[in-house]
Parts: sequence; C-alpha cells; structure tokens
Amino acid sequence: MLHEAFPDCLALISKVTAGDFVDIINEAIQVFTDAGIGDAVKVTLIMATCSVTISSFLGISLGLFLEQAHFPGKRLLIRVNHTLLGSPPVVVGLLVYLLLMRNGPLGELSLLFTIKGMVLAQIIIITPIITSMVHSYAVNTAPAVRAFAVAMGATKRQTKILIVKEMKNEIYFAIVTGFGRAISEVGSVMLVGGNIEGRTRTMTTAISMLKSQGIYTEGVTLGVLLLVFAFILQGAAGCFQKRELQNENY
Repeated sequence: MLHEAFPDCLALISKVTAGDFVDIINEAIQVFTDAGIGDAVKVTLIMATCSVTISSFLGISLGLFLEQAHFPGKRLLIRVNHTLLGSPPVVVGLLVYLLLMRNGPLGELSLLFTIKGMVLAQIIIITPIITSMVHSYAVNTAPAVRAFAVAMGATKRQTKILIVKEMKNEIYFAIVTGFGRAISEVGSVMLVGGNIEGRTRTMTTAISMLKSQGIYTEGVTLGVLLLVFAFILQGAAGCFQKRELQNENY
C-alpha cells in the first residue's frame, strides 16, 4: 500500500509551485503580525533569559552554601525553601503586584506592568527550584568530592571549583528546569505584567487571551512554538550529557 501511494504523493508535491510556497510564507508572516506573536515570543525570551540568569546565580550559590554551611536555623531555612517550591504563582504575582503598585513599598521604581517587574516575580518563583535541586545534588555528591580533594591536598578554592565541575551536568539540568518554568508561567506574569500587547504580553498570556477570544489558530501556533522550545532544551540537555559520557569513557 505504501509503495503504491508514494508516487501519488510525489505527483501532488510536484504540483506545488514556488508561488504556493510564497503564499504559505506570507500567510505565516500575516498570522505572526496580526496576533502579535513575534512580540510575544520576544518578550517571553527576554523575560525568561533574564530571570533564569539571575535565579541561576542565586540558586546555585544558595544550594552550595546550604550544603556546606552549618548554622542555627539551617533546617528551617531548607524547609522554607522546599515550601516555596509549591507556592502558587498567582499568589507570588499578587505579592509582587502589591509591592510594585503605586502606593506600595517599591512603587517609586515604576516596575509594575514592565518586563523588569515580571522578571522579579519569576526570580521569586524560579530561585527556590534551582536552590532545592542544586542542594539535593550537592548533598549526595559534595562530601565524597571534598574528601578526595582534601586527600589530594587541594585548597578550599580548588575544592569548590572541583565540586562545581563534578556537578556541572546536574547544575545544567537545574537551569534548564528553571527556564522551562519561566517560559510556561501564566498567573504571575499576567498580574505583574498586565498582558500589554507589544510590551508585556508573553506567549502563555497570549494563548490565554486568544482562547478567550475564540482565536484558536494563533493560540495553537504559540503552543507549538512552546513545544519547540521545550524540545530544543531537552535536545541540548541530551547532547550535553552524551558528550560528557563520551569524555568520561576516554
């Protein structure tokens, strides 16, 4: 059956002219322009990149610190961080909104309904995730690495660098997880950003708006783009891990 249908498919493809391809491209561009998809993608990538960069620095530092340091209240702090993992994003968005509103403590900064304000909300959501993952990895990995480094006569600075090198795969996956959370967030960025077209409208808030308007084609297009981003992230993570395994084998 397949070999009989294959010639028909080739004949159908051969009938598609260059003009048809141009029309398809023009329609795709029109969809992106009309729905503001291009702006939504740009805002999403800017917000996710900025928030994940800051959250990664904070989360990795705090995760490694909590594994090594000993101080009163350490267990309580770890439990608080674990609690923040399950905090509803809408609640975080509401708290950030109250902080940034005109009469709020940070109202003078004029960050409400801006990408910077959305980044602040995302940092509060993502940092506990990266902190918890890095801390869990460090608890299982760092003691053995630290003992080996001490036996080899390494300094404290060399020991810390070695721990980070041994955990680089796990740290990378923690960052990827944070980025995935950032691009898929809806509630907090809707409250803090206001879903303003061309300024603070992200891919997820655009999908929500398009669904309420009954515009499903553009919503599906954005959904497919989100899936493509997720696929690229997972593909990059897989390639990174495969390369590390090959290096270890050599």
